[in-house]
This record gives sequence, C-alpha cells and structure tokens, in this order.
Amino acid sequence: MVSSVPLPDGRGYRFEWIRVTDQEQHLHAAFTRAHHSPHSTPPGGTMSTPTPPQPDFPPPLPPEPPKPAKSRTNAIIIGSAAAVIAAIVTTGIVVVNSRDDSGPTAASSTPADSTVTAAAEEPEPEPSESEPEVMGLTDGVAYEDGVEVTLSGYKRGTSTEYAAPASTEYVAFTVTIDNKSEEAVDVGTGFVLCYYGDASSQSEQVFDPDRNLEGLPTMSLRPGRKATATVACEMPKKESYLQVELSPSMESQTAIFAGEVK
Repeated sequence: MVSSVPLPDGRGYRFEWIRVTDQEQHLHAAFTRAHHSPHSTPPGGTMSTPTPPQPDFPPPLPPEPPKPAKSRTNAIIIGSAAAVIAAIVTTGIVVVNSRDDSGPTAASSTPADSTVTAAAEEPEPEPSESEPEVMGLTDGVAYEDGVEVTLSGYKRGTSTEYAAPASTEYVAFTVTIDNKSEEAVDVGTGFVLCYYGDASSQSEQVFDPDRNLEGLPTMSLRPGRKATATVACEMPKKESYLQVELSPSMESQTAIFAGEVK
C-alpha cells in the first residue's frame, strides 16, 4: 500500500510503501464504502439522499426597449435635394429668388440705356517746330548761338582712279563755318548729305586727295575761329538739281540748301 507523506518544508509529498494485512484491507474497504456511498443508511437511522447544491444563475436581463421606427424625413430631404440638383444640371437654370403670390408685387426694373456717346475727336497736335527753311545754294545760315555756315564755289568734275569712288562725276563746293559763339564747335560730329535730280536720288560723297576733296574737318572749332573745307558729292553731268543738307555739329539743326547747278 502506498501512502503520501507531506514534506517538512510544505513544498510537496513523499510516497511510502506501507505493509498491511488482508484484514486491515477489508476493514478499510468497508469503511470507505460506508462513508462514500450516496444511498448508505447510517446505523439506527433513515437513509437520506443529499441534495446537490444548485448552481448560481444571474438574474434575467430586462426586456429590450422597442426600436424607434425609422424616420422618413431624412430620406425625403435627400431625395428632394437630389431631384433639385438633377434639374439644375439638366436645364442649367437656378432659381435665385422666390415670391409669395400673396405678397406685394416687386417693382419692374427699367433696362439701362445702351446708347454710348462717342468722345469728341481730339485735334491733331500741331508740330512744335516748323520745317526748316530751304535756302539757296549760295545763301548763308546763322544759328542762334552765333555759328554761321555758307556754301560757295560750285564746280563739276570727275574723280581720279585713286578716289573713292573712282572715276565718278561729281559737283564740289566750299563749306565755310564761322564760329561766332562763346563755345567751341565740334565740327567732327557734323555731316553733309547730297541729293540730285528730279527723283532726289541720294548722292555718295566723293573723297579724292588729288583733288583736295576731303570733306568736313574733324576738329573742335574754337570761338572766333573760322574753318573752310571742300566737299564733293556724286552728281552726273546730265543732272542739274542739287539739294544739300548740312549740320556743323550734332547739336546744331540741319540746314537745307537747294538749287540748280550749271
């Protein structure tokens, strides 16, 4: 027979073999049946059946309240909004204002007058400066600052083979610049242009050192001094009309000389 003995530290049991006699085993079995049988009758008493313990059950839950009926208001509103949007997309018309028939009638608006008055035409501005006066080929020009320019000594000729342009018929004249102003005149910034014939064809200036045809000098003409230069312009012998445009410096107005050359 095996017997369990608890250990001293309380952490388990120790099993031991115990030798018992047959008589002790029979007594042990009878004692066990008397105490463990559910229908056993104690000596001198009535047999009773023990009532098993009843399980603990939680109290019943209260009944669930009835669910409220779904309102159809939201569905109606959503459906109406969808219908309005569909109508707007289809027709392209949006109602901005609504009017109660029982209310006062709105005053009708009168369309604005679409007539536009055109602005009066402004007169064209008159030129601030009149066109320069055309002088004769031998006339002189006096500027306000005191500078005077004259042309003279017209004569025809043909340039040499070393001229630019070479072997070209030309008309030459003398240009005199008299500086009667109080400041120096930069003659090197001046220019001479020539036109000839009824078509006023632009003439090319001729430079020929052998004929002393070198154009305007590149100098600063001091006050009270005078400069003279011989200028030649291309001009065929069959042409007689000549127009010369000249400015003694870039700060001076252009003077125009025109006339017939024999």
